[in-house]
Amino acid sequence: MEKIIEKYLTGERALFQKENAEIIYSTFADGESPLKESKNITIRNTSFKWKYPLWYSNNIEAYDTTLFETARSGIWYTNNIKMINSLIEAPKTFRRSSKIELENISMPNALETFWNCSDIKLNNVVAKGDYFALNSQNIKATNLTLYGNYSFDGGKNIEIHNSKLLSKDAFWNAENVTVYNSYISGEYLGWNSKNITFINCTIESLQGMCYMENVVLKNCKLINTTLAFEYSTVSAEINGSVDSILNPISGKISADNIKELILESDKIDPTKTIITTEVKNIAN
Repeated sequence: MEKIIEKYLTGERALFQKENAEIIYSTFADGESPLKESKNITIRNTSFKWKYPLWYSNNIEAYDTTLFETARSGIWYTNNIKMINSLIEAPKTFRRSSKIELENISMPNALETFWNCSDIKLNNVVAKGDYFALNSQNIKATNLTLYGNYSFDGGKNIEIHNSKLLSKDAFWNAENVTVYNSYISGEYLGWNSKNITFINCTIESLQGMCYMENVVLKNCKLINTTLAFEYSTVSAEINGSVDSILNPISGKISADNIKELILESDKIDPTKTIITTEVKNIAN
């Protein structure tokens, strides 16, 4: 394998169509698309400072690598890429790419990242930016910390463990999502989605989990959560109190306490939802 060590590379397509190479302690400075159409590349302790560094690439491994903010739209149409112990400062990274694995990654400007991607594994990733993982599928995330609204919109086949999501409108239009042992805070959680399950989670939301088909909660806490489950089919096991529930379509809901339960018979059939709790205050 060719080794490229301590090089300062400039100009458009600096290593265009490079194959079977290891790039070490190097800098890709000004110049678009430096590794476009590359294949079988290992990158170590290297930085990218300009746009479109890895487009149409295959079989990439990157360790201790930095994509500066100016390396925006950096990894598109790329297949089979692994990044470990790296910093991705650039926005709009990862579009229409597949087989992506990130471990110990910081993404302080993750705006519009992971759009239309598939087969994604995230472990110990911190990301900040709106519209994270739009229309992406087959995602498994562990120890993900996400600061950004409208995340996972249109996503499918998503599994999340031990994570923190501060995200308004998370999981809109999504399908087949399971979240374990996580904290989620954000308004309008999960609208228009199907087959969404939360297990051992703490959720804080205004009008969360509405207009959903088959939303499931197992041993979850709903803190500061109001007007939940409107027009949803639901199976919810709530540990503790919930502030208010509004017009679920059908299913089962259990909680220690529901402060306000609103069932409007002109809008839904209240008999189709079984609700069990020690204390109920019902407004008709």
